[in-house]
Amino acid sequence: MSERIPARIVETVEPRPTRLTPAQAGGPIHTRSFTGLYRNLRLAGAGALFLLFFGTAWLNWNGRQAVLWDLAGRKFHIFGATFWPQDFILLSALLIICAFGLFAITVAAGRVWCGYACPQSVWTWIFMWAEKVTEGDRQQRIKLDAAPWSVGKLLRRGAKHGLWLAVSLVTALAFVGYFTPIRALVHDLFTLQLDATAAFWVFSFTAATYLNAGWLREKVCRDMCPYSRFQSVMFDADTLVVSYDAARGENRGARKKEADPRALGLGDCIDCTLCVQVCPTGIDIRDGLQLECIGCGACVDACDSIMDKMGYARGLVRYGSERELAGGKTRWLRPRLVGYAAALLLMFGAFGWALDARPLVSLDVTKDRGLYRENSAGQIENIYRLKVINKTQQPHRYAVTLVEPGPFVLQGAEELQLAPGEILDVAVSVALSAGHTADSATPLRFAVADLDDPEVRVTTQSTFVSPRHR
Repeated sequence: MSERIPARIVETVEPRPTRLTPAQAGGPIHTRSFTGLYRNLRLAGAGALFLLFFGTAWLNWNGRQAVLWDLAGRKFHIFGATFWPQDFILLSALLIICAFGLFAITVAAGRVWCGYACPQSVWTWIFMWAEKVTEGDRQQRIKLDAAPWSVGKLLRRGAKHGLWLAVSLVTALAFVGYFTPIRALVHDLFTLQLDATAAFWVFSFTAATYLNAGWLREKVCRDMCPYSRFQSVMFDADTLVVSYDAARGENRGARKKEADPRALGLGDCIDCTLCVQVCPTGIDIRDGLQLECIGCGACVDACDSIMDKMGYARGLVRYGSERELAGGKTRWLRPRLVGYAAALLLMFGAFGWALDARPLVSLDVTKDRGLYRENSAGQIENIYRLKVINKTQQPHRYAVTLVEPGPFVLQGAEELQLAPGEILDVAVSVALSAGHTADSATPLRFAVADLDDPEVRVTTQSTFVSPRHR
């Protein structure tokens, strides 16, 4: 037991000072202005979305608003087509297609929807622009936050919130304008004649936009959005995500431009923290993939600009897959992605067929509450109410008939004239011909056919009730 335990002297390495990211420190996240490829792509995408969202509401089509979801009339106009509650299966199918499209995009390129097209992100960028215009760039805003209240600070803050409220109000008007005619809505607002219901929705959406894009911002993406919670389930080793190439960047540290980083034992990262300063969610991408990352590419643009200035190759922070960062090659043709693509193609094909085959006339048949009656000719008779809807944008004439009438005779309106989008309720009767008998409940099928286009025809089944035959 007299032998000593061998010991070895190990040199200690000074730990890197702990630096809290804006997300970790709490408080407001002040982003820095930057330029770059992905910023330009985001601006182009946001511009297209703004044009689509704000412009479509003001388009007219055949004397009416081109896109209008008329909840009171229970019909939805989308340019030349009118959809009714009976067509809601198509809306459900479209939502499923959009969900599968989002899944496919996520498998291929992570949260690019969040970074480039999600309304929460797009409107947050707009509000951040308003902040820059009124309060200055990042350092100026940080100083303004720390400064005591003064007339100048009050004016800047007032201008910022005024712009936020203006954007929120315009957004709310455009949104509500898809459910009620927007021209009348704007006129009523500025002439103070807005009814209570419209005023409630306009000001509710104004407040929601102001709160979400102005105050909550990244908290919506981080804490409220369910997509951020289950996105990682859809990632695989070949999914493109915003990544920091640690093998190339470490060890990080400041150096002069003309210095040789390898001679200094450094990687390409100069630890400028610009990637953190431009991040709208306030994270450090160098800490690895994180829940808060929305894949906007802001840190990619910022890092590329620094690499250009230092004379290094771009791509220290880039869109890359886990497999690529490990030295492999990203695989594009993989089972999950191919499966989503195949499912989308099938869904688009089925949706297109269903949209083309959608009947442009609707028929609902309701039997009268009375079981049956005997008419003046001594025939057993049932009364029915037919509800016919012309789903087109042109007037049409329709013929009402019985499919394989047999001993039954249709009595009442046999030809109907309907205006575009008109709903017509009409009462008809069906009589059992004299000398014939029928079961106590006999299936009966009504048909409505377009006299201008006989191929447009719908049928609906009902029942004829008669006394039990003995």
